[in-house]
Amino acid sequence: MEPTFRKSMEWLHSWAGLVIGSLLFAIFWMGSLSVFDREIDRWMMPGTRLSATAKAGPVKLDGALTNNVLALTQGSAQWFVRLPSDRTPAVELRWRTRDGGTERRDLDPSSGQVLEHTETLGGTGFIFPFHYSLHLKWKDLGYWLVGLAGMTMLVMLVSGVIIHRRIFADFFLFRPKKQLQRASLDLHNLSGVLALPLHFTIALSGLIIFFSIYWPSSYHAAYPGAREAQQVFSAEGLGQYRRAKAHAPGRLGSLDAMVATAEQSWQGGKADFVRVWHPGDANSYVEIRRSYADSVTMNLDQVYFDAASGAVLHRFGAQPVMAVQRFISGLHRIQFDHWTLRWLYFLAGLSGCVMIATGFLFWLESRRASHAKKALAGVRVVEALTVFSVTGIITATLAFFIANRLLPANASLGGFDRAALEMWAFYLAWLATLAHAALRARAAWREQAWAVAVLGLLAVALNWATTSQHLAHTLGHGQWAVAGMDLALLATAVVAAGTARQLARKAANAQRTTPAARPAAPQAAFGADGNTGRA
Repeated sequence: MEPTFRKSMEWLHSWAGLVIGSLLFAIFWMGSLSVFDREIDRWMMPGTRLSATAKAGPVKLDGALTNNVLALTQGSAQWFVRLPSDRTPAVELRWRTRDGGTERRDLDPSSGQVLEHTETLGGTGFIFPFHYSLHLKWKDLGYWLVGLAGMTMLVMLVSGVIIHRRIFADFFLFRPKKQLQRASLDLHNLSGVLALPLHFTIALSGLIIFFSIYWPSSYHAAYPGAREAQQVFSAEGLGQYRRAKAHAPGRLGSLDAMVATAEQSWQGGKADFVRVWHPGDANSYVEIRRSYADSVTMNLDQVYFDAASGAVLHRFGAQPVMAVQRFISGLHRIQFDHWTLRWLYFLAGLSGCVMIATGFLFWLESRRASHAKKALAGVRVVEALTVFSVTGIITATLAFFIANRLLPANASLGGFDRAALEMWAFYLAWLATLAHAALRARAAWREQAWAVAVLGLLAVALNWATTSQHLAHTLGHGQWAVAGMDLALLATAVVAAGTARQLARKAANAQRTTPAARPAAPQAAFGADGNTGRA
C-alpha cells in the first residue's frame, strides 16, 4: 500500500505543479516584490523622494496641508490622507472624483505643498494587487485563480514532504556541477525545505485573508435572516460606520485634535489614516484608523468623529475571532516595521520562485529525451510556458520600470493614460517573451537572460538620466529606498548575465559533444560489430 500511496503522491505533486506552476511563479514573484512595494513607489515617483529633514517631526494637518487638500478635492464625496512613515515620507492624498474614479497626489508633510506628480500605479497600485488579484476584476476571477493556486500550493507542499523521504538530509545536498536534471532536483529540494514553514503559512494565510470571497457563507451563517448580511458583517465585524448626508452646508473642525483624541484612546498607538466623509456637509464625519507599524496584527482600531464639533460618534476594536484573522493577515502582508523580517520574507519569496522554476526544469530534463523519441510536443509546450513564466515575467517587470522612466509626464494613447500605458508595457513585453520562447525553444533561456541583464542596467541608467539621482547621490543623501531599488536592479542584471554566460557555455559544450560533431573512427580499427579488430 505504501509504494502505491507514494506513487500517487508523486503523480499529484508533478501534475499539480505542471498545471498551476506558471500561475504560482507569477504570484510568488509579485508577492516577493510586494514586500518592498512602497520602496518601489519611491523609485517610480521621484517627486516623493523627500530628504530626511523634510519628513522629520509630527505632521500638522490643520492649516496649509488641509487647505491644499480642500482645494484639490472640491466636490468630492470623500477624501483621505495616509500619514508619513519611515517607508513613505510624503503625505498620500486620494479622493473620489465626480465620475466615480479616484485621484492621487502627494504632499510635503512639513509645508503641505503638493509634490511633483507622476501618473503611475507604482508598486502599491500595480505589483501588490497583481499578487492577489492578477488585475482580473470580472466576477472576482483573479481572486479565485489566486485562491486555486493557494490551495494547489498547500497540496504540493504536503505531497512534496511525503514523496521526499530524505527531505531533510537532501537539504544539505547540492551538486551544481552534476547534470541539469540532478542539479535542478537538488536545488528544488533545498529551496523548498529552506522556507517550508513560511511557504505553508503564506499559502494558508492568503486563503484566510479573503475568506469573505471564498467562503461567503461564513458571515451569512453568522447573520441568519439578515437581508444585507455583508453590510451587517462590515459594521459588526470590521467596524464600518456610516451616516447619510444632511444636504446642508457644514464645516471641518480640527483634524489634529481628532487625531490626538484617537491616539489617546489607543494608549500609545499612532494614527496613519484620516478620511473625511461628505466634506462640506452638515453631517460630514471623520474616520481615523490606527497604524499597523507597531504590531503584527493588522488591527481594526478606528474612531469616528463629527467633522464640525470633533465629538466621538463611534469607536471600534476587533472582537477575538476577527482579531485572529487580522493577526494572520498581518503575518502574510508584513505591514509592521521590522527590516530583518522584511528581508527574510523577500528572500523566502524568491526561494519559492526558485523552487517552482527548478521543479519545471526537473520535469523538462527528465522527459526531454523520451518526448523527442516519441515525437511528442509536451516538452516544447511546457518549456515555452516555463520560460514565459520565469524569465518572461522578470523581463516584463523590468519593461514596466523602464516605461515609468521613459514615458512623458502627460503621456496618453488611444484613450489610455500614462499609468495604463505602463501596464500595457508590462503585458505586451510579457506576451512577447511567450512568442519568443515558442520560437526559440531551449535557446530562449539564454537570450531572455541576456535581455534581463540589459534591461536591468538600462533601468538604472534611465533613473539617473531622468532624475539626476545616481547611486552615489541616493546613498549620500540617505535615499535608501531609491538606492536599494537601483542596487536590486544591478544585482538582477549581474545574476542574469552570469546565468546567460553559463547557459551559453553549456550550449557550446553540448554542440561540440554531439554525435554529428565527433570525428569518425578509422574504419580499419573496428570491426562490423564495433569491437577492435585485434584478436
